[in-house]
Amino acid sequence: MPVSPLTDLSRLCLHTITTKPWSIEEATDRYAAAGVKGVTVWRQWLEGREPVRVGQAIRAAGMEVVSLCRGGFFPATDAAARQTAIDDNRRAIDEAAALGAPLIVLVCGASPEQSLDESRRQIADGIAAVADHAQASGVRLAVEPLHPMYADLRSAINTLGQANDLCDALDLPSVGVAVDVYHLWWDPNLEAEIARCGQAGRLWAYHVCDWRSPTEDLLNDRGLMGEGCIPLRQIRAWVESTGFDGPIEVEIFSNRYWAMDQDEFLGKIVQAYKEHV
Repeated sequence: MPVSPLTDLSRLCLHTITTKPWSIEEATDRYAAAGVKGVTVWRQWLEGREPVRVGQAIRAAGMEVVSLCRGGFFPATDAAARQTAIDDNRRAIDEAAALGAPLIVLVCGASPEQSLDESRRQIADGIAAVADHAQASGVRLAVEPLHPMYADLRSAINTLGQANDLCDALDLPSVGVAVDVYHLWWDPNLEAEIARCGQAGRLWAYHVCDWRSPTEDLLNDRGLMGEGCIPLRQIRAWVESTGFDGPIEVEIFSNRYWAMDQDEFLGKIVQAYKEHV
């Protein structure tokens, strides 16, 4: 079923990484002035600041804190490093609770020094180790599958099917899924796995950008919506057919866009959101 254009900004959320040159204070002011309604805060934007005050400032500007990004990176070849990751994720949960973020996005991690199967076992163990703390803190954890090109270091969870399988195996009320079109658009099983998320009530976040072709950098050359080959309207229709009506989060890593005037870039984001998402 086709979806209509998004003619207003009531669901538009921006990740602070998208406008990387701006501090959290600058981002809060500029996003609010542009009519953005939600913010996903990346943890480095909290450095040297009190999360409580950051959250208060975002809400005072008329926006909601959608999530904190990111937790995860559980796998390692030695037990001490795995425990360090678990401890850091507990700190992230505390930061999210103080910020007023209801969700943490998990970039699950991987280690090239061991098999993907072992990394996946360690991811499950790591999430299980922090899930009770998340539940008690009122914070949910969203597993974000990453494109297979990141399977060496960034995530051993590379398809939405794997994320669904992980959630099924854990069977924890605080653990769900984040769908990012950049990582998943290529998957022939995507529609069915999005439906599976919906049936389980675990589709908790939806991230958008575009895939430029040719891509010049596999990390920092994401496209603005409409300048690539991702079928954005089709995927949004699949997502919304599950009943998802939450924020649509723009997350763009781009050396090109970070180098330009960020106010101009923000204007382009708003226009692209209306025209292509």
